[in-house]
Amino acid sequence: MSHANAALTPVQRARIGRMVVDDGWTIAQAARYFRVSWPTAAKWSQRYLEMGRSGMSDRSSRPHHSPNRTPQPLVRKIVHKRIKTRRGPVEIASLTGVPASTVYAVLKRCRLNRLSHVDVATGEVIRRYEHDHPGSLIHVDVKKLGNIPDGGGHRFVGRQKGRKNRQGTTGTRRSKHHNELLGHAFVHTVIDDHSRVAYAEIHDDETAATATGVLMRAVAWFAARGVHVEAVLSDNGGCYTSHAWRDTCRQLGVKHRCTRPYRPQTNGKIERFHRTMSDGWAYSKHYNSEKARRAALPAWLHFYNHHRQHSAIGKVPPITRLNNLPEHYS
Repeated sequence: MSHANAALTPVQRARIGRMVVDDGWTIAQAARYFRVSWPTAAKWSQRYLEMGRSGMSDRSSRPHHSPNRTPQPLVRKIVHKRIKTRRGPVEIASLTGVPASTVYAVLKRCRLNRLSHVDVATGEVIRRYEHDHPGSLIHVDVKKLGNIPDGGGHRFVGRQKGRKNRQGTTGTRRSKHHNELLGHAFVHTVIDDHSRVAYAEIHDDETAATATGVLMRAVAWFAARGVHVEAVLSDNGGCYTSHAWRDTCRQLGVKHRCTRPYRPQTNGKIERFHRTMSDGWAYSKHYNSEKARRAALPAWLHFYNHHRQHSAIGKVPPITRLNNLPEHYS
């Protein structure tokens, strides 16, 4: 692609070639007419003679051979040190005997220049994936939150006031250590792998009956938006390994997949959604009661799906990736 101020575009180059080769102009005349140097006019005339119109495009400036490039065995050694020991360029340079700038160039070429590209647990390069269409895979999980006492929790009112609010909240019970217990809210979340469109319900438990009910309603919710769910990915929680869950997936025609045990990164999209949900809704402001917080979830979900720009999908709202919505075309 020619730069903005190029004297000759591919069309103009072809005109020089035609004038010199076909019309008999001299190279000096063509160069003077197009106000370019004699070598430039000669180059495009010769290329037109050899290749015709197809030879007028820019070629890569990359050399055919790089004799001074870092040898492949040394590249493998640098990459091995980076992955297995997570050392920086300076330390690897000391171990391999090459300049730190060379080590950094190799790491950048192999996309290992940032440790964020390397898995903390295994040291392996992070493999990111995204299914090619909505409904190909949905992720499910449960986010457990402590209920908020009447008057607000300790995050906003302080520990002393928060403890008094817990003691005065209806339904509070005491543990064997005499601590006030308010119970928990279990947010059953579902997120589409391709579009990142999210669906969530709040319940007081995470039993198989509750989880299967959420799945059935989520599949119907996606179907109403033109998305056919084909597979679901979950962890190995009791509600997802139950016979009820297996039978529900079979009834819905959805293939069930499980993550590897003790490997939450496999379900990383929904884990990251939980963090976004916690920051944007669960702990974003002072709620006077658990009822007030639960009532605020639908509005936040609408904002997340329809208005919040998602950096992983090109800084557009998730709903824009669904092509079958009424009055929405893409």
